[in-house]
Amino acid sequence: MKTKCGMLMLTAFITIIGVCRAQDLQKKTYTEQYRPQVHFSPKAHWINDPNGMVYFNHTYHLFFQYYPKDIIWGPMHWGHAISKDLMHWTELPIALYPDSLGYIFSGSAVVDSNNTSGFGKKGKIPMVAIFTHHDPKGEKAGTEVFQNQSIAYSLDNGTTWTKYSGNPVLKNPGIRDFRDPKVMWYAKQKKWVMTLATKDHITFYSAPDLKNWKKESEFGLRVGAHGGVWECPDLFPLKLNGKTYWILVVNLNPGGPNGGSATQYFAGSFDGNKFIPIDSNTRWLDYGPDEYAGITWSNTGSRKIFLGWMSNWQYANQVPTQTWRNAMTIPRELELQQSKGKVLLASKPVAELKNSYTKTIALKQLQIDKTIDLSSRISSFKSQYVLKLRLKQLQDYSIKLSNKNGEELLIGYDEGKDQYFIDRTKAGKTDFQKDFAGRFTAPRLTTAKNSNITIVVDKTSVELFADGGLTAMTAVYFPSGDLNNLALSTSGKLTIDNLSMSGLRSIWK
Repeated sequence: MKTKCGMLMLTAFITIIGVCRAQDLQKKTYTEQYRPQVHFSPKAHWINDPNGMVYFNHTYHLFFQYYPKDIIWGPMHWGHAISKDLMHWTELPIALYPDSLGYIFSGSAVVDSNNTSGFGKKGKIPMVAIFTHHDPKGEKAGTEVFQNQSIAYSLDNGTTWTKYSGNPVLKNPGIRDFRDPKVMWYAKQKKWVMTLATKDHITFYSAPDLKNWKKESEFGLRVGAHGGVWECPDLFPLKLNGKTYWILVVNLNPGGPNGGSATQYFAGSFDGNKFIPIDSNTRWLDYGPDEYAGITWSNTGSRKIFLGWMSNWQYANQVPTQTWRNAMTIPRELELQQSKGKVLLASKPVAELKNSYTKTIALKQLQIDKTIDLSSRISSFKSQYVLKLRLKQLQDYSIKLSNKNGEELLIGYDEGKDQYFIDRTKAGKTDFQKDFAGRFTAPRLTTAKNSNITIVVDKTSVELFADGGLTAMTAVYFPSGDLNNLALSTSGKLTIDNLSMSGLRSIWK
């Protein structure tokens, strides 16, 4: 017969075992093969577009397209994670579930400080999510009105959400692709402005209360890249030399500069009704194959912080991960620069990335005659580091990341073509999709003789920011082991004024 004391001891023993197993599972969760260590990815299952990004009460909220039952795309939910520093994330329970109106597709979130929606109670400021309800039954039936815009609100800092009983608040007028609302407060006219992707162009709407929307104007029917459907737009102001420009971000799938999905943008003016571009040029925010659906955080004042999905619809469902699939880019600071007579959007890793540095190795006036091996310098970084180069005179160079298995990733600059490149042809597993392997290029967007480049390396991804962020490229790859060797080479002799290598600690530890 078991005694009461014995039962208590057994219960305590089982509890200890449970805690240990939970801790062991937590350790294993973020150390799987191919798992990013300095980028956000979900504990498990499928992820795509960043959604509802908003800053509130000293906390960054990241919602995201999420399917909690598999590692391939399925009925969309809004997953949820929070951070105090844009780097270390805590994944929370699912925020929004599919319902009778459909799946929860992409959208945005705002802080309704003036309680225009009337959702605020007892002095609590509401966070309001604006998203697309996607009705799979309507889609299957062949209707054109299966995507509509709805809202939900939270009075407890985004912990729990209540969907508005009057949903949808913006009904589809008969446009098959009618989705991804990005909402901002337009203070001059005391109204909310919604930037909505409508087939292959943008439609602007406005509302005083986030509920009663009216059409303002359309943009983009004959401007920009039109190789695929327009998705996930964003509209925000930025200043350059004291002048305010409005930036309209539009994600495109397919039709990107290196194939598949990508992010384009326009610079212009906006008066609360119409967006007018300053020219008809097509500009790309990131030229690499693996940045898509990128938008900015709301409620961050004049600071604009951008985040993209680090994948491509050409192969997002096939990449060789096992328990989760896909991740987000490094959060990026956006600013305007003028180059070659154009107003351009530059991006660079947020300053908060430095909080993850372990140690920095700095070299000055480094002379390279054909090649130099820096592998011993980064051996302790375990394929997690930031590499920075500064040159007074730019010329051909190549940076090779490799491992003992003969796998290699090449990054560099081709002087003859005036292009930056990333080549992942030999960087590991590529047989899961025919277009994955390849050499991807991006134009140099300045005529300056000097150059700088920042490269963020994280196990299975690389993000390149050249010439103050005027050219950006993102690419993922899947090697059998860490690319823990590093070598620089050039066709002749190259002087690097400053070179630094900074290790990055895992955000999960």
